[in-house]
Amino acid sequence: MAAESLGVGGLVPLTSIDYPGELAAVVFTQGCPWRCVYCHNPELLPARGDVEIPWSQIVEFLDSRRGLLDAVVFSGGEPTSQPALPQAIKQVRAMGFKVGLHSAGSYPRKLEKLLPLLDWIGLDVKAKQAGYDLITRTRDSGEAAWRSVELVLASGVNHQFRITAHPRWLESSDALWVRDRLRAMGATSVVIQQGRPQTSA
Repeated sequence: MAAESLGVGGLVPLTSIDYPGELAAVVFTQGCPWRCVYCHNPELLPARGDVEIPWSQIVEFLDSRRGLLDAVVFSGGEPTSQPALPQAIKQVRAMGFKVGLHSAGSYPRKLEKLLPLLDWIGLDVKAKQAGYDLITRTRDSGEAAWRSVELVLASGVNHQFRITAHPRWLESSDALWVRDRLRAMGATSVVIQQGRPQTSA
């Protein structure tokens, strides 16, 4: 599918925190199969948004930032839900940018095909496998997420696993268990971030 079909719901023109060690722009894509109880981008859940930025406009912006930005990060929503994502990534790489991806691992088979195109990935790990459905409100989401963890580690792509310790949905002790499990599997970068109680469902 052509990159022009990518559903883009937002753009952050400059960030130093979304791709560690690089100055990046963040492209927010529409669509996510999960309905996480503490989702902080609910406007990106539908596959198409009320207001979208044409991909051609994103390309024009990036062209003007060559030599100023190091990387482009695709975030969401869940970027791997967009069929046009592989072509968009290839186009960005051809422009000379590094490519990062923020994902929850919702679609491990799609992620596996994307990993060779990536320079870095930030993967959210929400819970132990058995605790996923309560958070995502989606059946078998834990199996998909932890399979994606395995794929990221097997790929050798630079990574950061992010765990959200939320006082209502993931206790600190469980967050520490997930962190230690990821490290035991071979993860080199794992961070625990604090959830925001006021956004809980």
